[in-house]
Amino acid sequence: MVTCPPAACKNPVVYFDIAADNEPLGRISFEVIYPAENFRALCTGEHGFGYKGSVFFRVIPQFICQGGDIIYNFGGGDKSIYGKNFPDENFKLKHTGPGILSMANAGPNTNGSQFFICTTKTDWLDGKYVVFGKVKEGMDVVKKMESFGSKIGYTSKKITITDCGELK
Repeated sequence: MVTCPPAACKNPVVYFDIAADNEPLGRISFEVIYPAENFRALCTGEHGFGYKGSVFFRVIPQFICQGGDIIYNFGGGDKSIYGKNFPDENFKLKHTGPGILSMANAGPNTNGSQFFICTTKTDWLDGKYVVFGKVKEGMDVVKKMESFGSKIGYTSKKITITDCGELK
């Protein structure tokens, strides 16, 4: 993992442009808590792969919008810039409310490309999933995405990340 003295580190801001059934919904920008280099690099695609063109495959209203399966687009694939998985960084930050950005995993130290955006406080996830950022702008877009979800997570529209990158 990349480290630097706290005074020298600036939290990167990355973005997703979102569409539902090819109709643009808008932009979501995230402040990514340093050192979440994997997420930042998957937003820019600088390693030859990333989030562009992937979908939010699981949306449960009043819970989460989950995406980041850059292999299969349905939740069965995971890939990081470090290989398949990487360890949990820490559990200092908590799932305190809407807009929290967290890694999805299959158990301890199995982080890859999958992530979720909380649409409500989800404190029962604390200590199990690593929080690494928050929505800076675009919660209205997250709410639109949430409106296409269901109790079991299926979406009524295909929600796609049409573009993504880092804002300088």
